[in-house]
Amino acid sequence: MIKVSVMYPNVNDVRFDAKYYKNSHLPMVIKALGNALKGIELDLGLAGRNSDEKAPYVAIAHLKFDSIASFKESFGPHAKMFAEDVKNYSNVEGEIQISELITF
Repeated sequence: MIKVSVMYPNVNDVRFDAKYYKNSHLPMVIKALGNALKGIELDLGLAGRNSDEKAPYVAIAHLKFDSIASFKESFGPHAKMFAEDVKNYSNVEGEIQISELITF
């Protein structure tokens, strides 16, 4: 299983509408990806290494898939639609990392 993490940096003057992201953007993603998406988690940054330090990311979405091929097949046809929606919730571009998911 793989995890695709979309991480939104907590830079100066960042705008991130968590309510819109949670209630509109992610449901759109879930619907579009269908059964290829095996799970999704949303982390909203509260703090960094110390509780008085700002979080390095304002939000991180983790999307789980069986394989990179499954991710590409399901995500590719909708990538433009997902990208066009970013302006509705943020002024920063998300960084993407694809990881092998290992659970203990």
